Amino acid sequence: MSVATPTSNPVSATRFPWGAAPSQRYEQLAQRWRPLFATIREGAVERDYYHRLPSDEIRLLRDSGFLSLRLPERLGGSGATLPELVALLIELGAADTNVVNAIRSHFGFIEDVLTAAPSEWRDRWLERLGEGVMIGAGYSEGANRAKAGTFVTELERTERGLVLNGEKFYTTGSLFADWMTVGAQDGDDTRAVQVPTRQPGVEIIDDWDGFGQALTASGTARFTDVAIDPGWVRPDTARFPYAVPFFQTVHLASLAGIGRALAEDLAQQVAKRDRIYTNGNASRVSEDPQILQVVGQVHGAAYAARASVLQSAAAIQHSYEAALSETLSPQQIEQAHAQAHLEVDCSVSVVTKLILDASTVLFDALGASATLRPKGLDRYWRNARTITSHNPRIYRERQLGNFAVNGTPPPNFYRVGKGDA
Repeated sequence: MSVATPTSNPVSATRFPWGAAPSQRYEQLAQRWRPLFATIREGAVERDYYHRLPSDEIRLLRDSGFLSLRLPERLGGSGATLPELVALLIELGAADTNVVNAIRSHFGFIEDVLTAAPSEWRDRWLERLGEGVMIGAGYSEGANRAKAGTFVTELERTERGLVLNGEKFYTTGSLFADWMTVGAQDGDDTRAVQVPTRQPGVEIIDDWDGFGQALTASGTARFTDVAIDPGWVRPDTARFPYAVPFFQTVHLASLAGIGRALAEDLAQQVAKRDRIYTNGNASRVSEDPQILQVVGQVHGAAYAARASVLQSAAAIQHSYEAALSETLSPQQIEQAHAQAHLEVDCSVSVVTKLILDASTVLFDALGASATLRPKGLDRYWRNARTITSHNPRIYRERQLGNFAVNGTPPPNFYRVGKGDA
């Protein structure tokens, strides 16, 4: 069975006002990768239909230098700001959100390194990242394993040195990566360890079985007596201070990308559709005012989602700058970090509703044939629903309400795990 190849409606792709660029140089920066984004989008439906992991697509991104965006130019990067990075991730998300999710932990680790105190560990990782290594995820553990706030996966000190034992789930991107960031229990402390994905004793399995984001390789990783070089253990037990809003903003960028892609696909489908209903309003679907209203509604949702996400990205840029500041007071730094959390929580509430609704109402403008699997239009809702399930919006909305009423700032970090009951 042949599958659809997404192609952008010329009007939607080149003339629709998706909004202002996040910087004066953004268009110049983005032109470098847009042809690659187009290539990734061309195969998105087929990959989803046949469950083909985007290994080649991620390799192309690596070879192009995309994964080095945030690194300074002296290390081979582009010195991109966080709003520039997020705007590019929105464009990449319009091509394939599986790819965005697969590189999310890589960009998070770069933030860890950029904000780390000067050390041999920091210098070593800046060099490796500049050489093009990719980092995958290995923090979350499977259901009914560790108690919330701890890990079952452990660093153990033996006569042979440090070894790692345990099992992880949601190891997003690690099948494509050279190293993975593994959260492990080290006595009473929790540590982050960079583990080579091909180190003896490491097994990574593509067994993620979610109905969306199916190609992110977010499945199981097992560690059996893995020898750990002490230099792979991060010296500081804390992650970068804006980690929670950063990782959530990458998810929001994926959602905004879904909105843009489905809006473009919908416009294309309506423009070429020749089957009408006799109780419709025109002899051509493209002239039916009710259908055009749905297309406009979806485009408006995608526009608003992008604007909200970029505003959040500006807030985490301020948080990043505060983390490195030598002039701000501790109170001012803390306020910048709290502001980033709050603004991202606002975006979570709004963007989630906008994109979930848009991925549903697009079918109101099309016939039953739009639900055929080879068209791939269902993947927009499946992917959006899966992304928005990772960090429940109900808790974000409660945090916003608690701050508005009681002045209680949101927590800096939180993890998932078994409760005490």
